[in-house]
Amino acid sequence: MKLFPRSLRWRLSAVIALVSAVLAVALSLLVRTEFSRVQLADARRVQDERIQLVVRDYGLTGRAALGGTLDAGDLPRELLAAVRGGRRATFLERTANGAWIWAAAETDGHVLSLRSSYTDRDDALRQLDNALILGSAGVLVLASVLGVLLGARLSRRLRRAAVAARRVADGDATLSVREEIGARPRDETTELAQAVDAMAATLRARLAAEQRVTADIAHELRTPVTGLVTAAELLPPSRPAELVRDRVGVLRSLVEDILEVARLDTATEQAELVAVPLGEFVARRVPSALVSDAETVRTDPRRLERVLVNLMQNAERHGAPPVVVTVEGRTIRVRDHGPGFPADLLREGPSRFRTADPNRLDGHGLGLTIAVAQARVLSAELTFANAADGGAEVTVGLPSSP
Repeated sequence: MKLFPRSLRWRLSAVIALVSAVLAVALSLLVRTEFSRVQLADARRVQDERIQLVVRDYGLTGRAALGGTLDAGDLPRELLAAVRGGRRATFLERTANGAWIWAAAETDGHVLSLRSSYTDRDDALRQLDNALILGSAGVLVLASVLGVLLGARLSRRLRRAAVAARRVADGDATLSVREEIGARPRDETTELAQAVDAMAATLRARLAAEQRVTADIAHELRTPVTGLVTAAELLPPSRPAELVRDRVGVLRSLVEDILEVARLDTATEQAELVAVPLGEFVARRVPSALVSDAETVRTDPRRLERVLVNLMQNAERHGAPPVVVTVEGRTIRVRDHGPGFPADLLREGPSRFRTADPNRLDGHGLGLTIAVAQARVLSAELTFANAADGGAEVTVGLPSSP
């Protein structure tokens, strides 16, 4: 059960609403307490002035005037105790019949007292309570709406920045995160966008330099490797000649793979899409493939074949037989029964020049790298996993045809 929303928009709204509610309640309590204090102090002052007039008139006439009572039987005991010794006092009494404000004074051994209703002031306090409740509710609603609007604006800018950052990560070199979210207002989101743009520009420059170096090295190697291939073919038949031709062939394949990786790294490759019956396409290349409800997809058959061949070669080189290829719908699965993929490949994906066993001489870690890059050009998704009962499994998910 989620106690707090995960969206920044709703978190900000909740915080603003909570702070507003706390402030509204605190201010309401402060206003109510001060109003009640002032109201009681005013009632006591009025009653005290009235009891002074009653005492003065009693001293002149010997009678209790202005509604005063002499030795009242219902005088509160607390008030009676307070006036003993010739003092004056006021007292607020609350009973089941209502609230009363008393004033009393002792004179000549008698107690003069006045009683007035306090109900009208309690009614005024209740009206104030209602007004404070309505005001607090209004403040809470207004603050919540304001929080939602502010949170929505900030969340929208952050989401735009996240989407733009993903597109930059996918190779869109023309995109600016700052332009996507807008230059106004200039806040922390704008600073974040500027930092992402600067980081992306730096990384693009470094990648471009690395790609140029890789391509230049591969091109420079191509000519001498071609010469080596020609020279190796001229060697007289012998075991050493076979070893030389084998290693030269591996070197030539490596150079061609590096050139292909360099082209794919530029993110300028475009797929030539045609309608391809997926089941027939795979079955012609892998006669043992298991085909079930295969669909016709729009894809580049040359690039798809490159992906399929690389996955098959990786399974045959690093896995164990049998290698099973299945086609279902728009999905191709290639599975072997070997030790499975290493944990770092499952976690980080294929990486060039990294193999499961660095001591092996028959792989350079480029096959899966090329397969992933070609699949990206096809807008396909490659998923690497280890089967529950052993073996590595690669799933190629082709996009639906428009």
